[in-house]
Amino acid sequence: MTKRIISRRTMLRGLGVSMALPWMESLPVWGDHAAPVAGAGEAPVRLAVLFAGNGFHSKEWWAEGAGTDMKLGKVLEPIASFREKLLFVKGLYNEQARKGNIHSSQTGNLLSGAPLASGGDIRSGTSVDQLLAQSYGRATKVPSLVLGCEKSNPSVHKNYSMLYSSHISWSTPTTPTPLELYPALAFDRLFKEGTEKGDESVLDAVIAEAGDLRRRISTSDRRKLDEYLDSVRDVEQRIASAGQRGELQGWKPTLAKPDMPRPADGIPQDIAEHMRLMCDILVLAFQTDTTRIVTLKLNNDHSALRFPNLSRTDNPAQGIDYMIHHLLSHSDGADWLKVNQFFMEQMAHIARRLDAIDEGGRTALDNSMIMMCSSMMVGLTHDNNQLPVAVLGRAGGRMETGRVLDYTKADQRQMCRLYLSMLDKMGVPQKTFGDATEPLAEV
Repeated sequence: MTKRIISRRTMLRGLGVSMALPWMESLPVWGDHAAPVAGAGEAPVRLAVLFAGNGFHSKEWWAEGAGTDMKLGKVLEPIASFREKLLFVKGLYNEQARKGNIHSSQTGNLLSGAPLASGGDIRSGTSVDQLLAQSYGRATKVPSLVLGCEKSNPSVHKNYSMLYSSHISWSTPTTPTPLELYPALAFDRLFKEGTEKGDESVLDAVIAEAGDLRRRISTSDRRKLDEYLDSVRDVEQRIASAGQRGELQGWKPTLAKPDMPRPADGIPQDIAEHMRLMCDILVLAFQTDTTRIVTLKLNNDHSALRFPNLSRTDNPAQGIDYMIHHLLSHSDGADWLKVNQFFMEQMAHIARRLDAIDEGGRTALDNSMIMMCSSMMVGLTHDNNQLPVAVLGRAGGRMETGRVLDYTKADQRQMCRLYLSMLDKMGVPQKTFGDATEPLAEV
Protein backbone atom coordinates (compact mmCIF):
# COMPACT_ATOMS: atom_id res chain seq x y z
CA MET A 1 0.00 0.00 0.00
CA THR A 2 1.35 3.42 -0.91
CA LYS A 3 1.86 5.64 2.12
CA ARG A 4 0.91 9.27 1.87
CA ILE A 5 1.74 12.27 4.00
CA ILE A 6 -1.22 14.46 4.91
CA SER A 7 -0.33 18.06 5.60
CA ARG A 8 -3.31 18.59 7.88
CA ARG A 9 -4.15 16.06 10.58
CA THR A 10 -6.55 13.36 9.39
CA MET A 11 -10.05 13.66 10.87
CA LEU A 12 -13.21 11.62 10.80
CA ARG A 13 -16.05 14.07 10.27
CA GLY A 14 -19.79 13.88 10.63
CA LEU A 15 -22.61 16.32 11.24
CA GLY A 16 -21.33 18.63 13.99
CA VAL A 17 -18.54 16.19 14.92
CA SER A 18 -14.82 15.89 14.23
CA MET A 19 -12.59 13.14 15.60
CA ALA A 20 -8.82 13.26 15.22
CA LEU A 21 -7.23 9.87 14.59
CA PRO A 22 -4.46 8.08 16.49
CA TRP A 23 -1.07 7.42 14.89
CA MET A 24 -1.21 4.90 12.04
CA GLU A 25 1.56 3.47 9.88
CA SER A 26 -0.61 3.76 6.78
CA LEU A 27 -1.57 7.40 7.34
CA PRO A 28 1.12 9.46 9.06
CA VAL A 29 -1.07 12.13 10.63
CA TRP A 30 1.50 14.03 12.64
CA GLY A 31 3.00 16.10 9.82
CA ASP A 32 1.49 19.33 11.08
CA HIS A 33 3.95 22.16 10.48
CA ALA A 34 2.48 24.06 13.43
CA ALA A 35 4.01 21.52 15.83
CA PRO A 36 7.24 23.11 17.07
CA VAL A 37 9.04 19.91 18.10
CA ALA A 38 7.98 16.86 16.11
CA GLY A 39 9.02 16.37 12.51
CA ALA A 40 6.72 15.08 9.78
CA GLY A 41 5.41 11.64 10.66
CA GLU A 42 6.59 11.95 14.28
CA ALA A 43 4.20 12.10 17.21
CA PRO A 44 4.21 15.35 19.22
CA VAL A 45 5.26 15.73 22.84
CA ARG A 46 2.38 16.10 25.30
CA LEU A 47 2.19 17.46 28.82
CA ALA A 48 -0.29 16.40 31.48
CA VAL A 49 -0.22 17.94 34.95
CA LEU A 50 -2.02 15.97 37.65
CA PHE A 51 -2.64 17.68 40.97
CA ALA A 52 -3.50 16.16 44.35
CA GLY A 53 -4.28 18.61 47.15
CA ASN A 54 -2.90 18.60 50.71
CA GLY A 55 0.36 16.81 50.00
CA PHE A 56 1.24 13.17 50.64
CA HIS A 57 2.21 10.78 53.42
CA SER A 58 5.46 12.35 54.66
CA LYS A 59 7.26 9.08 55.38
CA GLU A 60 6.24 7.25 52.21
CA TRP A 61 6.89 9.77 49.43
CA TRP A 62 10.44 8.89 48.41
CA ALA A 63 12.52 7.20 45.73
CA GLU A 64 16.15 6.13 45.55
CA GLY A 65 18.35 4.30 43.08
CA ALA A 66 17.97 4.13 39.31
CA GLY A 67 16.30 2.13 36.54
CA THR A 68 14.93 -1.29 37.43
CA ASP A 69 16.75 -1.09 40.78
CA MET A 70 14.94 2.07 41.84
CA LYS A 71 13.18 1.68 45.18
CA LEU A 72 9.97 3.56 45.89
CA GLY A 73 8.04 4.59 48.97
CA LYS A 74 4.60 3.11 49.51
CA VAL A 75 2.79 6.14 48.07
CA LEU A 76 4.49 5.48 44.74
CA GLU A 77 3.84 1.75 44.62
CA PRO A 78 1.04 2.09 42.03
CA ILE A 79 3.56 3.42 39.46
CA ALA A 80 6.32 0.93 40.35
CA SER A 81 6.05 -0.89 37.01
CA PHE A 82 7.00 2.36 35.26
CA ARG A 83 10.12 3.12 37.30
CA GLU A 84 12.27 3.01 34.15
CA LYS A 85 10.11 5.82 32.75
CA LEU A 86 10.02 7.78 36.01
CA LEU A 87 11.84 10.99 36.83
CA PHE A 88 11.56 11.65 40.58
CA VAL A 89 12.53 15.19 41.57
CA LYS A 90 13.32 16.26 45.13
CA GLY A 91 13.93 19.65 46.69
CA LEU A 92 12.20 22.10 44.34
CA TYR A 93 9.94 24.77 45.79
CA ASN A 94 8.07 28.02 45.09
CA GLU A 95 9.43 30.81 47.26
CA GLN A 96 6.35 33.00 46.77
CA ALA A 97 4.08 30.21 48.03
CA ARG A 98 5.83 30.15 51.41
CA LYS A 99 4.80 33.67 52.34
CA GLY A 100 1.31 32.83 53.61
CA ASN A 101 2.02 29.20 54.56
CA ILE A 102 -1.67 28.27 54.36
CA HIS A 103 -3.62 26.34 51.75
CA SER A 104 -5.07 29.41 50.11
CA SER A 105 -1.66 30.99 49.57
CA GLN A 106 0.22 27.92 48.34
CA THR A 107 -1.68 26.54 45.37
CA GLY A 108 -2.58 29.37 43.00
CA ASN A 109 1.02 29.86 41.88
CA LEU A 110 2.07 26.20 41.78
CA LEU A 111 2.49 26.30 37.99
CA SER A 112 3.73 29.87 37.73
CA GLY A 113 5.87 30.73 40.77
CA ALA A 114 4.26 34.19 40.78
CA PRO A 115 3.45 36.25 43.90
CA LEU A 116 -0.19 36.01 44.98
CA ALA A 117 -2.35 39.01 45.81
CA SER A 118 -4.23 38.98 49.11
CA GLY A 119 -6.78 41.19 50.81
CA GLY A 120 -9.61 40.30 48.46
CA ASP A 121 -7.65 40.84 45.23
CA ILE A 122 -7.05 38.01 42.75
CA ARG A 123 -3.69 37.96 41.04
CA SER A 124 -1.29 35.12 40.32
CA GLY A 125 0.61 34.48 37.08
CA THR A 126 0.00 32.77 33.76
CA SER A 127 0.66 29.06 34.41
CA VAL A 128 3.06 26.95 32.36
CA ASP A 129 0.26 24.87 30.81
CA GLN A 130 -1.49 28.00 29.52
CA LEU A 131 1.77 29.49 28.25
CA LEU A 132 2.11 26.31 26.19
CA ALA A 133 -1.52 26.54 25.09
CA GLN A 134 -0.91 30.03 23.69
CA SER A 135 1.75 28.76 21.27
CA TYR A 136 2.15 24.99 21.17
CA GLY A 137 -1.61 24.52 21.58
CA ARG A 138 -2.42 26.35 18.35
CA ALA A 139 -1.60 23.19 16.40
CA THR A 140 -4.60 21.32 17.80
CA LYS A 141 -8.37 21.64 17.84
CA VAL A 142 -8.38 22.31 21.60
CA PRO A 143 -5.40 24.39 22.83
CA SER A 144 -5.60 22.83 26.30
CA LEU A 145 -8.01 20.85 28.41
CA VAL A 146 -8.41 21.80 32.09
CA LEU A 147 -10.31 19.16 34.07
CA GLY A 148 -11.37 18.94 37.70
CA CYS A 149 -13.06 16.49 40.05
CA GLU A 150 -14.07 18.94 42.79
CA LYS A 151 -15.91 22.23 42.55
CA SER A 152 -14.12 25.53 43.07
CA ASN A 153 -14.32 27.16 46.48
CA PRO A 154 -15.08 30.92 46.20
CA SER A 155 -14.58 31.74 49.90
CA VAL A 156 -11.70 33.54 51.63
CA HIS A 157 -9.26 31.95 54.08
CA LYS A 158 -6.93 34.08 56.21
CA ASN A 159 -7.04 37.01 53.79
CA TYR A 160 -6.41 34.87 50.68
CA SER A 161 -9.06 33.86 48.17
CA MET A 162 -9.80 30.14 48.15
CA LEU A 163 -9.92 30.35 44.36
CA TYR A 164 -6.18 29.90 44.71
CA SER A 165 -6.79 26.53 46.38
CA SER A 166 -9.18 25.55 43.59
CA HIS A 167 -7.16 26.46 40.49
CA ILE A 168 -3.65 25.59 39.36
CA SER A 169 -4.19 26.67 35.74
CA TRP A 170 -4.30 30.42 35.01
CA SER A 171 -4.94 31.86 31.54
CA THR A 172 -3.79 35.31 32.69
CA PRO A 173 -2.53 36.58 36.05
CA THR A 174 -6.09 37.54 37.01
CA THR A 175 -8.04 34.76 35.25
CA PRO A 176 -8.09 31.18 36.54
CA THR A 177 -8.77 28.84 33.64
CA PRO A 178 -12.32 27.47 34.01
CA LEU A 179 -12.46 23.88 35.24
CA GLU A 180 -14.49 21.33 33.34
CA LEU A 181 -16.05 19.13 36.03
CA TYR A 182 -18.52 17.31 33.78
CA PRO A 183 -17.08 14.32 31.92
CA ALA A 184 -19.79 14.55 29.26
CA LEU A 185 -18.94 18.18 28.48
CA ALA A 186 -15.21 17.48 28.45
CA PHE A 187 -15.86 14.62 26.04
CA ASP A 188 -18.06 16.82 23.85
CA ARG A 189 -15.41 19.51 23.73
CA LEU A 190 -12.96 17.02 22.28
CA PHE A 191 -15.22 15.63 19.60
CA LYS A 192 -18.23 17.83 18.90
CA GLU A 193 -18.34 21.12 17.07
CA GLY A 194 -21.47 22.11 19.00
CA THR A 195 -23.52 20.52 21.77
CA GLU A 196 -27.25 20.30 22.14
CA LYS A 197 -29.67 17.95 23.85
CA GLY A 198 -30.41 14.89 21.79
CA ASP A 199 -27.15 14.92 19.82
CA GLU A 200 -26.36 11.52 18.36
CA SER A 201 -23.38 9.45 19.44
CA VAL A 202 -20.00 10.73 18.26
CA LEU A 203 -19.32 7.35 16.65
CA ASP A 204 -22.72 7.20 14.98
CA ALA A 205 -22.01 10.56 13.38
CA VAL A 206 -18.73 9.45 11.77
CA ILE A 207 -19.42 5.77 11.13
CA ALA A 208 -19.70 6.14 7.34
CA GLU A 209 -16.36 7.93 7.01
CA ALA A 210 -14.74 5.42 9.38
CA GLY A 211 -15.89 2.61 7.08
CA ASP A 212 -14.35 4.37 4.09
CA LEU A 213 -11.08 4.84 5.96
CA ARG A 214 -10.89 1.15 6.89
CA ARG A 215 -10.71 0.27 3.20
CA ARG A 216 -7.63 2.47 2.74
CA ILE A 217 -5.42 1.35 5.63
CA SER A 218 -3.35 -1.70 6.49
CA THR A 219 -4.59 -4.73 8.41
CA SER A 220 -2.69 -3.73 11.57
CA ASP A 221 -4.08 -0.21 11.32
CA ARG A 222 -7.61 -1.58 10.98
CA ARG A 223 -7.15 -3.34 14.30
CA LYS A 224 -5.82 -0.10 15.80
CA LEU A 225 -8.76 1.88 14.40
CA ASP A 226 -11.26 -0.67 15.74
CA GLU A 227 -9.62 -0.61 19.20
CA TYR A 228 -9.70 3.19 19.20
CA LEU A 229 -13.35 3.38 18.16
CA ASP A 230 -14.20 0.77 20.80
CA SER A 231 -12.48 2.89 23.47
CA VAL A 232 -14.45 5.95 22.39
CA ARG A 233 -17.69 3.97 22.55
CA ASP A 234 -16.76 2.64 25.99
CA VAL A 235 -16.24 6.16 27.36
CA GLU A 236 -19.52 7.31 25.78
CA GLN A 237 -21.43 4.48 27.43
CA ARG A 238 -19.81 5.05 30.82
CA ILE A 239 -20.59 8.76 30.69
CA ALA A 240 -24.22 7.94 29.92
CA SER A 241 -24.49 5.82 33.07
CA ALA A 242 -22.16 7.77 35.38
CA GLY A 243 -23.70 8.86 38.64
CA GLN A 244 -26.42 6.20 38.67
CA ARG A 245 -24.72 4.40 41.51
CA GLY A 246 -22.58 5.19 44.53
CA GLU A 247 -22.87 7.66 47.39
CA LEU A 248 -22.55 11.39 47.48
CA GLN A 249 -19.00 12.42 48.34
CA GLY A 250 -17.29 15.63 49.27
CA TRP A 251 -19.31 17.81 51.60
CA LYS A 252 -21.86 15.66 53.46
CA PRO A 253 -25.43 16.87 52.97
CA THR A 254 -28.16 16.62 55.56
CA LEU A 255 -29.93 13.94 53.51
CA ALA A 256 -28.51 10.45 53.17
CA LYS A 257 -29.67 10.42 49.54
CA PRO A 258 -30.81 13.19 47.20
CA ASP A 259 -34.54 13.89 47.41
CA MET A 260 -34.75 14.70 43.69
CA PRO A 261 -33.69 12.79 40.59
CA ARG A 262 -30.07 13.26 39.58
CA PRO A 263 -29.87 15.55 36.53
CA ALA A 264 -28.70 13.95 33.33
CA ASP A 265 -25.10 14.58 32.22
CA GLY A 266 -24.13 15.80 35.68
CA ILE A 267 -21.09 15.13 37.82
CA PRO A 268 -20.69 11.42 38.68
CA GLN A 269 -21.40 10.86 42.36
CA ASP A 270 -18.87 8.02 42.59
CA ILE A 271 -15.48 9.69 42.97
CA ALA A 272 -13.61 6.67 41.60
CA GLU A 273 -15.75 6.71 38.44
CA HIS A 274 -15.41 10.48 38.12
CA MET A 275 -11.62 10.40 38.31
CA ARG A 276 -11.33 7.40 36.01
CA LEU A 277 -13.56 9.02 33.39
CA MET A 278 -11.42 12.14 33.44
CA CYS A 279 -8.27 10.03 33.13
CA ASP A 280 -9.70 8.19 30.13
CA ILE A 281 -10.74 11.47 28.51
CA LEU A 282 -7.16 12.70 29.00
CA VAL A 283 -5.86 9.59 27.22
CA LEU A 284 -8.34 10.02 24.37
CA ALA A 285 -7.35 13.67 24.04
CA PHE A 286 -3.70 12.70 23.63
CA GLN A 287 -4.40 9.64 21.53
CA THR A 288 -6.36 11.68 19.01
CA ASP A 289 -4.09 14.76 19.19
CA THR A 290 -7.16 16.84 19.93
CA THR A 291 -5.00 18.56 22.51
CA ARG A 292 -1.43 18.12 23.71
CA ILE A 293 -1.84 19.88 27.04
CA VAL A 294 -4.12 18.63 29.83
CA THR A 295 -4.33 19.78 33.43
CA LEU A 296 -6.26 17.41 35.70
CA LYS A 297 -6.98 18.68 39.21
CA LEU A 298 -8.04 15.54 41.06
CA ASN A 299 -9.17 17.62 44.03
CA ASN A 300 -8.71 21.01 45.66
CA ASP A 301 -6.15 21.98 48.17
CA HIS A 302 -8.13 22.17 51.44
CA SER A 303 -10.27 19.44 49.83
CA ALA A 304 -13.64 18.26 51.13
CA LEU A 305 -13.69 14.97 49.22
CA ARG A 306 -14.46 11.71 51.04
CA PHE A 307 -13.66 8.18 49.89
CA PRO A 308 -16.33 5.58 50.71
CA ASN A 309 -14.91 3.55 47.80
CA LEU A 310 -11.81 2.79 49.89
CA SER A 311 -11.90 0.41 52.86
CA ARG A 312 -10.86 1.65 56.29
CA THR A 313 -7.78 -0.04 57.68
CA ASP A 314 -9.30 -0.62 61.13
CA ASN A 315 -12.74 -1.62 59.79
CA PRO A 316 -12.70 -2.90 56.17
CA ALA A 317 -16.49 -3.05 56.08
CA GLN A 318 -16.60 0.77 56.20
CA GLY A 319 -15.27 3.33 53.76
CA ILE A 320 -12.86 6.19 54.34
CA ASP A 321 -15.65 8.74 54.53
CA TYR A 322 -15.48 9.55 58.23
CA MET A 323 -13.26 12.56 57.54
CA ILE A 324 -12.75 14.94 54.62
CA HIS A 325 -9.50 14.80 52.65
CA HIS A 326 -8.16 18.01 54.20
CA LEU A 327 -8.48 16.75 57.78
CA LEU A 328 -7.28 13.27 56.84
CA SER A 329 -4.07 14.87 55.57
CA HIS A 330 -3.31 16.05 59.12
CA SER A 331 -2.15 12.56 60.00
CA ASP A 332 0.25 10.03 58.56
CA GLY A 333 -2.06 7.12 59.21
CA ALA A 334 -2.80 4.04 57.13
CA ASP A 335 -6.02 5.51 55.71
CA TRP A 336 -4.16 8.61 54.52
CA LEU A 337 -1.70 6.32 52.75
CA LYS A 338 -4.58 4.47 51.05
CA VAL A 339 -6.00 7.74 49.76
CA ASN A 340 -2.56 8.76 48.49
CA GLN A 341 -2.23 5.46 46.64
CA PHE A 342 -5.71 5.91 45.17
CA PHE A 343 -4.57 9.21 43.65
CA MET A 344 -1.38 7.62 42.32
CA GLU A 345 -3.47 4.83 40.79
CA GLN A 346 -5.00 7.47 38.54
CA MET A 347 -1.54 8.35 37.29
CA ALA A 348 -0.74 4.67 36.82
CA HIS A 349 -3.95 4.14 34.85
CA ILE A 350 -3.08 6.99 32.48
CA ALA A 351 0.45 5.61 32.09
CA ARG A 352 -0.79 2.09 31.30
CA ARG A 353 -3.25 3.36 28.71
CA LEU A 354 -0.70 5.62 27.03
CA ASP A 355 2.04 2.98 27.13
CA ALA A 356 -0.24 0.59 25.21
CA ILE A 357 -0.58 3.05 22.32
CA ASP A 358 2.03 2.53 19.60
CA GLU A 359 3.11 5.69 17.82
CA GLY A 360 5.74 4.33 15.48
CA GLY A 361 8.62 3.01 17.56
CA ARG A 362 7.61 4.82 20.73
CA THR A 363 4.50 4.66 22.86
CA ALA A 364 2.25 7.60 23.64
CA LEU A 365 3.74 7.55 27.16
CA ASP A 366 7.23 7.81 25.68
CA ASN A 367 6.00 10.87 23.81
CA SER A 368 4.54 12.50 26.93
CA MET A 369 5.42 14.06 30.26
CA ILE A 370 2.85 13.15 32.95
CA MET A 371 3.62 15.10 36.12
CA MET A 372 2.03 14.45 39.52
CA CYS A 373 2.44 17.32 41.95
CA SER A 374 0.97 18.99 45.01
CA SER A 375 1.31 22.41 46.58
CA MET A 376 2.86 21.04 49.77
CA MET A 377 4.69 17.98 50.98
CA VAL A 378 3.04 17.48 54.37
CA GLY A 379 -0.57 18.46 55.12
CA LEU A 380 -0.26 18.60 58.90
CA THR A 381 2.40 21.30 58.92
CA HIS A 382 1.62 22.80 55.49
CA ASP A 383 5.28 22.15 54.73
CA ASN A 384 6.16 23.30 51.22
CA ASN A 385 9.88 23.79 51.70
CA GLN A 386 10.09 21.15 48.99
CA LEU A 387 7.33 20.01 46.65
CA PRO A 388 6.45 16.45 45.64
CA VAL A 389 7.18 15.92 41.94
CA ALA A 390 7.02 12.69 39.93
CA VAL A 391 7.13 12.68 36.11
CA LEU A 392 6.35 9.67 33.90
CA GLY A 393 7.25 9.59 30.21
CA ARG A 394 10.24 10.48 28.07
CA ALA A 395 9.15 13.62 26.20
CA GLY A 396 9.65 11.98 22.81
CA GLY A 397 13.09 10.68 23.79
CA ARG A 398 14.25 14.10 24.99
CA MET A 399 14.21 13.24 28.70
CA GLU A 400 16.34 10.62 30.43
CA THR A 401 14.23 8.71 32.96
CA GLY A 402 14.70 6.00 35.56
CA ARG A 403 16.41 8.60 37.75
CA VAL A 404 16.12 10.48 41.03
CA LEU A 405 17.24 14.12 40.97
CA ASP A 406 17.93 15.73 44.35
CA TYR A 407 18.05 19.52 44.60
CA THR A 408 17.54 19.80 48.34
CA LYS A 409 21.03 21.32 48.79
CA ALA A 410 21.10 23.31 45.55
CA ASP A 411 21.36 27.11 45.63
CA GLN A 412 18.84 27.56 42.81
CA ARG A 413 15.94 25.16 43.38
CA GLN A 414 12.99 27.02 41.94
CA MET A 415 10.15 24.81 40.72
CA CYS A 416 10.01 27.08 37.68
CA ARG A 417 13.41 25.77 36.57
CA LEU A 418 11.68 22.44 35.93
CA TYR A 419 9.04 24.25 33.89
CA LEU A 420 11.74 25.90 31.79
CA SER A 421 13.11 22.43 31.08
CA MET A 422 9.66 21.16 30.10
CA LEU A 423 9.12 24.15 27.82
CA ASP A 424 12.41 23.31 26.11
CA LYS A 425 11.32 19.68 25.60
CA MET A 426 8.15 20.91 23.89
CA GLY A 427 9.94 23.33 21.61
CA VAL A 428 8.78 26.50 23.36
CA PRO A 429 12.03 27.69 25.00
CA GLN A 430 11.87 30.72 27.28
CA LYS A 431 14.72 32.77 28.73
CA THR A 432 12.84 33.14 32.01
CA PHE A 433 9.68 31.82 33.60
CA GLY A 434 8.31 32.81 36.98
CA ASP A 435 11.26 33.23 39.32
CA ALA A 436 13.63 31.06 37.25
CA THR A 437 16.28 32.23 34.80
CA GLU A 438 17.69 28.88 33.70
CA PRO A 439 16.34 25.34 33.24
CA LEU A 440 17.46 22.30 35.20
CA ALA A 441 20.48 21.09 33.23
CA GLU A 442 20.00 17.49 34.46
CA VAL A 443 16.43 17.12 33.12
